[in-house]
Amino acid sequence: MTPLDFGPADEPLHELPHDNLPNGDQADHDAPTFDTGTTIVAVAADEGVVMAADQRASLGGKFTTNKNAEKVSRVHPSAALAISGSVGPAQNLVRSLRAETSLYESRRDERMSMRALSQTAGHLVRGLPVAPILGGVDSEGSHVYELDGGGSVMATDYAAGGSGMQVAYGVLERRFDPGAKLGEATDAAVAAVEAASERDTASGNGVTIATVTAGGVDIEGYDEAGAADGSDAAEEVA
Repeated sequence: MTPLDFGPADEPLHELPHDNLPNGDQADHDAPTFDTGTTIVAVAADEGVVMAADQRASLGGKFTTNKNAEKVSRVHPSAALAISGSVGPAQNLVRSLRAETSLYESRRDERMSMRALSQTAGHLVRGLPVAPILGGVDSEGSHVYELDGGGSVMATDYAAGGSGMQVAYGVLERRFDPGAKLGEATDAAVAAVEAASERDTASGNGVTIATVTAGGVDIEGYDEAGAADGSDAAEEVA
């Protein structure tokens, strides 16, 4: 991987097509086509961001290959990435983002902002068969970004992705509260994944929950009975 040149501190981080677009707009692109068998969600709350994902890995939604897949990973001291799409490119994306945030902090002696992180993620994800959701917290508050393989970066208050996204969005539309506390946001995110798992054959086998605050990223997996599986993915690569 060739490190990105962040340039002097007083210059823009990157000159990307989406840098000056308002929320809701996106870069002109041709995103790759791929199977997104999974359900991932992210919800911005008053004190942080809650991200959730199912734990099933499958072949085209027809055969379950793994019942404890970790689909949410920490990529920054106060940010995480949830991924639907191809596993190999997803793992490489997580590693690359971690390397970029570490390099940025080493060069500037400060953490990368969520705006800078989203731009970097948008640059790295271009052309990959993955559809991530990025959630993080910085001095400006809680942030959620939808990304895709065409390089699109869209800021939002909540998002869902994968083959179960339609059912998940139905739950989030009904339950999202812009002033919600972390506990309420967690309930909404988990309900969205569980509802999708009831109808989407490519989603299921429990829920992974990531709680992202200014203090860090806490990731815990729960089986279908609601019991913690003992895994802590905060330091793992998805």
